[in-house]
Amino acid sequence: MSNRFSAEDLKLDLEEECSRITEFISETVPLKLKRQGVVVALSGGIDSSTVAGLSVKALGKDRVFGLLMPEKHSSDDTLDLSRGVAEAFGIEYEYVNISPILDSLGCYEKQDAAFRKVIPQYGKGWKAKIVLPSVIDSNSLRIFSLVALSPDGETIKKRLTPKAYLEIVAATNFKQRVRKMLEYYHADRLNFATTGTPNRQEYDQGFFVKLGDGSADIKPIAHLYKTQVYQMAAHVGVPDEILKRPPTTDTYSMPQGQDEFYFSLPYDKMDLCLYGLSQGIADDQVAEAAGLTIEQLHRVYADIKQKRRTSRYLHMEPQLCEKILQE
Repeated sequence: MSNRFSAEDLKLDLEEECSRITEFISETVPLKLKRQGVVVALSGGIDSSTVAGLSVKALGKDRVFGLLMPEKHSSDDTLDLSRGVAEAFGIEYEYVNISPILDSLGCYEKQDAAFRKVIPQYGKGWKAKIVLPSVIDSNSLRIFSLVALSPDGETIKKRLTPKAYLEIVAATNFKQRVRKMLEYYHADRLNFATTGTPNRQEYDQGFFVKLGDGSADIKPIAHLYKTQVYQMAAHVGVPDEILKRPPTTDTYSMPQGQDEFYFSLPYDKMDLCLYGLSQGIADDQVAEAAGLTIEQLHRVYADIKQKRRTSRYLHMEPQLCEKILQE
């Protein structure tokens, strides 16, 4: 039997892990948080669907409330997929199109104005996303670019200035923060807790919005690698349509994979690298398992460490001048 590191090392004992997570939910929500159930924002993605399934197993379907909150830039299938998850688990849910709220806040207007700073002709009928170059293909700095699609089908790609990048992200973050605001409304209304749905990749490297999707009372799958989330999703009965759907940000008007927006690699390779780095596994074994050269692996590791440093602020609690002790 080979002792070489491989994807097999990330295989879960699903019965044991499911019991551990559901026990955590069933004890934490009523006993520690003093809440009667949980609210889950369903995006049609694998992570939120898995949290919904685990929550139903832990608390029962009557104590899980789903929120479906697409907006005009969401994928066409987002609403149907998220509704399918709610119905598969038999939970009560509410659909809210958050586009009018975002419009009133100036989200789309501010986003488009930032796009025009890079592509002046950007206007009505255009679509866009921001992307990063692959970390394994180049030693150069990873700088975001804006990719835009005109109404007549022309694609334009321009490097983003730091100012335009920050303005785009600031405007886009309205989406996650509005959703969380609505989650807390329903949590307060029902005396429920809010759930966060990041997996280990997202939690470790800061792929969330502070006081947006990063805000939650419990985060039950933050310790699971993305490939493990897929294993758990199948175990708890997440619909096949979700299991087969590639991970997306579902944030910009053009389709966008998580690996072209934030992460260095497709999720299965990133899991191997993140696990290898965290567990101190020999570089040659991790590189072989992920199909990378040693040089490429070192670039990935450097990118992971950089993201951890720059996103540390997202994990920080409010800073106090003096610590206040509570008896």
